[in-house]
Amino acid sequence: MSLNGQQNARQADREPLPHVISPPGAAVAVASFALDDGEWFASHEHAAHQLAWAPHGVLAVRASGRTWVLPSTVALWIPAGVPHSTGATSSALLRSLYFWPERCPLAWEEPQVVPVSGLLRELINYLAQDTDALAAEPRQRAEDVVLDLLRPVSVTTVRAPLPADPRARRIAEALRADPSDGRTLAEWGAVVGASARTLARAFVAGTGMPYGQWRTQLRLQAAMPMLAAGATVSAVARRVGYGSPSAFVAAFRRGVGVPPGTYFAPGNPRQG
Repeated sequence: MSLNGQQNARQADREPLPHVISPPGAAVAVASFALDDGEWFASHEHAAHQLAWAPHGVLAVRASGRTWVLPSTVALWIPAGVPHSTGATSSALLRSLYFWPERCPLAWEEPQVVPVSGLLRELINYLAQDTDALAAEPRQRAEDVVLDLLRPVSVTTVRAPLPADPRARRIAEALRADPSDGRTLAEWGAVVGASARTLARAFVAGTGMPYGQWRTQLRLQAAMPMLAAGATVSAVARRVGYGSPSAFVAAFRRGVGVPPGTYFAPGNPRQG
């Protein structure tokens, strides 16, 4: 199987091509891609399982109707055959591991967030060495340890889809541009020409959640790239519309499953 061929979802004239390490007989291949801020691969799928990780920068992955924002402390396991698109919310190095299903003991059927410990980070970089720098037996031992270290962590993806109703969609787009805007639906109704009750129904019908819950999800979605880039919780809380850092941390824990300090700090995220 050709990994270069699998990655042709990227524009054909986009350079440089990925650097792929795929020794004969290895159970794991490693491909490295430099991604610019805002650059995305088109939706595609692989015949191999993929572990998408960025040692530098921040990745985002869209799959199964969800979006994951991935700082360097976590990676995303994408099962073989699952359509997905991968991009960067800041300039990033995407380092993907590909596991041939017939030699992989893991059988996760859905994407899974995996914590990247210091040991796993070093092993991934170890396997990314050129084929002539690492003999077959040491490579196999490292592959085995990598598989032992892959354990999913219980976190929830943040999603804030746009509603179909044009009036509700206008509000949603305005809040995407400024998530700190605290206007109520009644106040928005005066802007878009609809009652608060009509807009409330439009948000539930178009997003599957009430307006207040949707706005919380949007604020968390806007906060994650800022936190991943190193902004303080206090600064991010203000920028996305929270009156205090503690209120933001509480909302993040409820929405994601762990507090921001756990999700974005070095070490292993854990269930909160």
